[in-house]
Amino acid sequence: MIQSHAYQDKNIAVFGLGKSGMATARQLHLGAAHVYVWDDNEARRKAAADAGLTVRDLTDNGWPEAEALVLSPGVPLTHPAPHPVVGAARRAGAAVIGDVEIFLNEMKAGRLVGVTGTNGKSTTSALIHHLLQSAGRETALGGNIGRPVMDLPALSDAGCYVLELSSYQLDLTPSWRADVAILLNITPDHLDRHGDMDGYAAVKKRIFQHQQETGVAIINIDDARCEHIATSLAIHGNGRVIPISTMYPANGGVSVIDGRLEDRSSDDQSWTMDISKIGSLRGRHNWQNAAAAVAAARSLGLSAEEISAGLNSFGGLAHRMEEVGRAGKLLFINDSKATNAEAAEKALVSFENIYWIAGGREKTGGITTLQPHFGRIRKAFLIGEAAEPFAATLKGNVPFEISGDLETAVRQATRAATDDGAGPAVVLLSPAAASFDQFTSFEARGDAFREVVRKLIAEEL
Repeated sequence: MIQSHAYQDKNIAVFGLGKSGMATARQLHLGAAHVYVWDDNEARRKAAADAGLTVRDLTDNGWPEAEALVLSPGVPLTHPAPHPVVGAARRAGAAVIGDVEIFLNEMKAGRLVGVTGTNGKSTTSALIHHLLQSAGRETALGGNIGRPVMDLPALSDAGCYVLELSSYQLDLTPSWRADVAILLNITPDHLDRHGDMDGYAAVKKRIFQHQQETGVAIINIDDARCEHIATSLAIHGNGRVIPISTMYPANGGVSVIDGRLEDRSSDDQSWTMDISKIGSLRGRHNWQNAAAAVAAARSLGLSAEEISAGLNSFGGLAHRMEEVGRAGKLLFINDSKATNAEAAEKALVSFENIYWIAGGREKTGGITTLQPHFGRIRKAFLIGEAAEPFAATLKGNVPFEISGDLETAVRQATRAATDDGAGPAVVLLSPAAASFDQFTSFEARGDAFREVVRKLIAEEL
């Protein structure tokens, strides 16, 4: 783990004791800082006290004269209004920062790759980490994915940290500077926390702040806001800008068009590869992720051969168009992470002959935006609270059954696909809805799907 020394004998407050907050408080405490922690959740406060941390209410009346407040990313910093603890810290003149800022002050060696964007951050970060790891490079993955940054191992000068960063984390990291910084896309999200699209885009652009001449900025030029940022950086920024695209050949960058990857980021070493058959990188959205990861890997010194081998061996992320089983011509896909229509669309456009399992707790707008893709669906099997409203949207367009629960839906979909005999088919869990009516999380829902598929295959369907 990263050893904390930069805050020795200093008073530091930590608000929010989830995974990252607890990891930060623990490491600061071990590094001899005077740490004061608080969480609105009583169970988390008790866990902190049991770990030997000083639990103290961090509102105005209990503010401990700390010089910095380490704020959980989920706590409002500016919009719709600052949390009261932010006000208390600012009135006392304390810096308001996040765990990534602490990490940067403790980091002694290694290069730093930062990945942000509205969509695709996790897959791109995991893919870069996999490419480095499969090539035998020293690397660690964390941030908004997997391990909190303060639980990452200390790397040598040859090592590389790959961090997924949300807009919330960037907002709390004033000294952020990456060797390789990636911006995938900017679409409306978290506007309640950033005020409007301009505010949200401005925070995302911080992934490129403080870059030096040796720095690399990788940007998706298919996105209008990102293209504007790329142009601005090319004129006013430091370092090199590498464009990526899934629509056009990217001059001096990496493109993936109709599944064919072309890397022209190194003028004298361009190369191409067909990635259309790599199951974990299906769909145009994943081609964008692959283009960004390849650009990063090349800038970090990996060869075309190393990258090609890494792409072919990438297994993908759990619950994101994850292959969980095959039975003859029938493929089972776990896309439980698709908790809204926009996310489910990516799966629907990636397959044909779909037996679609959808439903849960409905999000605003339901599945009406998916109508252009209904022709890909052979039949839908609807679960949870959203079953009836989803059925109303599908009526007259797609055959459906109200299955009720997930296991029933999987068994009905499998039976229908098997009886149909229309060639290769997909049983796709891509719910387009939240999980909280029947499951504690999208992970629990995906795990349940995986287990039912395992049983079905064991029963030989």
